[in-house]
Order: sequence, then structure tokens, then C-alpha cells
Amino acid sequence: MLNVAVIGTGAISDQHLSAYLDAGEEVRLVALADLDLETAEAKREAFGLDGVRVYDDVTRMLEAEDLDLVSITTPPSAHRPNAVQVLDAGVHVIVEKPMAPSLEDCDAMIDAQRRSGKILSVIAQNRFRDEMMRLKAVLDSGKLGTISHTRIASEWWRGLSYYDLWWRGTWASEGGGCTLNHAIHHIDLLLWLLGSPQAVVAMMTNAQHDNAEVEDLSVAILQYERGLAELTSSVVHHGQRQQIEVQGQHARVSQPWEVLAESSRPNGFPTAEGEAAVRQDLEDFVSTLPSLEHTGHAAQLRDVITAVRTGARPLIAGEDGRAAVELVTAIYQAAIERRTVDLPLTPEDPYYRTGTLVERAPHFFEKTASVGGLEGPITVGGAAGA
Repeated sequence: MLNVAVIGTGAISDQHLSAYLDAGEEVRLVALADLDLETAEAKREAFGLDGVRVYDDVTRMLEAEDLDLVSITTPPSAHRPNAVQVLDAGVHVIVEKPMAPSLEDCDAMIDAQRRSGKILSVIAQNRFRDEMMRLKAVLDSGKLGTISHTRIASEWWRGLSYYDLWWRGTWASEGGGCTLNHAIHHIDLLLWLLGSPQAVVAMMTNAQHDNAEVEDLSVAILQYERGLAELTSSVVHHGQRQQIEVQGQHARVSQPWEVLAESSRPNGFPTAEGEAAVRQDLEDFVSTLPSLEHTGHAAQLRDVITAVRTGARPLIAGEDGRAAVELVTAIYQAAIERRTVDLPLTPEDPYYRTGTLVERAPHFFEKTASVGGLEGPITVGGAAGA
């Protein structure tokens, strides 16, 4: 039985607590930590965690508890110090998305993981969905041929009060807007499905949230060896459409699942004559794929628990979380500098460093409210969440 704790008891911690309770045959929740002790105590009561101890200081928690695994669900600016401290204490870590606001922070966390020899995993729970595993299997099969174009819609809607929460809406505390904190899951999926692009161009704005410094909309175009991808990151889209559409040499596949195909007439114009056979082949292929026993946070935390027990690499490690932050950073750099940005980003690049976005990113508006908490449920969505 592994002893686990959660640092940060805001809304997203519910996903971790529920996942740990779901895996109760393998783990034991022993501690919660939050700078606001009342928040931690309220969370303990809400989940009926009578035997769980609460702390307002991570150092005291690490000294008092015999821990195997810690979830970090704090605001992004606190991920690096908390993760480094816990790893250096010899405890495995799983940290919420985004991994950190800067590549410098990410590398400090990875260095701590390597020093400690412990596991560092970053939440990307949408890989653990049947439809995403299906899409990944189709792409890996080579049945689409070469990839021409990919369109990713990470389109969400949030009201003005969303940015009233104290840590949201500033470059210093949140690390960015919808590109970093909402589209991060789609960006992870893109990298998982297609690999890293070679270059990025982008634009961003704040279209509807005049109480936040950060962007609420960005559009990026990513260059691959032959194909292109386009990514829309938004919290201003009514209908909240999340979609991944991959155009291949032989067919188009999409999430939500759909297959379309054309073949060529002698004059090069399209005909649907060969569509049925291509579609049937792809449908037959995906019908053979097994369904996941667990999905979302529950599946990812079980994967990490298994890695702790066996010493295996988790499906999503620190390097994967870093890769997503690198692409977000390139999008911000391209938008701020109004130029094409080549990947990978090196430590010599100013945007690698912590604080560059705070110094250089535009304040679209100034943050006008800062409340300690917001009432009401949150949605983590189907394809991404924040």
C-alpha cells in the first residue's frame, strides 16, 4: 500500500482525490497540504477523509509523513518549488498541467527527478481515452500514408469571473492564458500523435476578458517536414468544440471519430469511388482495439502507481510535460516577436528563462479582481480541461 498526499486543494485536486479513492486497493491517502489550512480542512471534510492529516507547510508534511507519492495541484507558478522539494525528499511526484510556466522551471524539475531517481509525471489525462488511443493507433499503423494537414480546435468558453480567481489572469502567476492552461492538453496530444514541429508562427489577443493580462485567444501554424498543422486555443468560443482532424495521403480521420476519403479520377479530380473500401479498412482496424479499463485522471494515476511499484517509466514523464511547454513557449515567442520561431528552443534563447514572459508579454488588460476562491463546479471537459 502506497502512502500518497496532495499539495494544493483547489478545484482540480478533486480529480486526484477521486482517482486515489478509486484505487483504494493500492494507495492510502494520508495528507493534504495547502497554504490555506481552512481550504485543506474543507476538502478533507467534503471527501470524508477522516484519517487524513492537513498541513499548511510542505516542509512539515514531508518531515511528518512517510510518503511514496505526491500529487501537486497548485497554481502553475508553484509547481517547480514544490516538485523539486518533494523529489529531493525522495518521494515520487505527479504534477498537474501545465508542468511549469517556463522551460527553465521544467528543466529544474527534471534535474531534481534525475538526482532523486524518483518518478516525475505530468498530467495529460486525455491520452487515456479510448478515442485518443484509437487515433494514435491509426496514425502509428501507417494506414493514412503521409500526413498533409492537421487541424486542432481547443475551443472553450469562460466568463469574466473566471479570471477573478487570485492566481489566474497574470503572466507571473498563471504563466499565460488559454494557450498554456487550456490548449496544453491538445498540444500534448499533437506532440504524441505527430511529434515536434520544426517551426511556429502565431498571433494572440485578448478578445473578451478585459480583467486579465493574458491572452484568451491564439492561432498558431506549425510546420512539419512536409505537412502543416493549425491550432486554435480559445476561451471565447461558444459551443466549446474540441476536435482533432488529421488529413493523410489516403484518408481523413477525426476526433470525434469520423473517416472520410477520396480517390482520384484520371484527370486528378476527386471521386468517392474508393471511399467505402478505405473507410471499411480503417473501421475494421479500430474495431480490433481493446477499450481502456480506466480513463482520464483515474487511468493516468493508476499508470503512475504501477510505475512506482515496478520501476517502469510512466506513459507520461517529465520530458513529455516539458515538450508541451516548449511548444507553448514557441507560440508565445512567435506572437510577441511577430516572427517565425524555430524549434527546439535552447537555454540561450531568452524565452527559455523564467520571467521573460513577465517582462515581454503584452498586458492586454490589467487584472481587476483577485478573489481567494470561486463557488460552483468546474468542468475538465472531454479533450482538455482547466
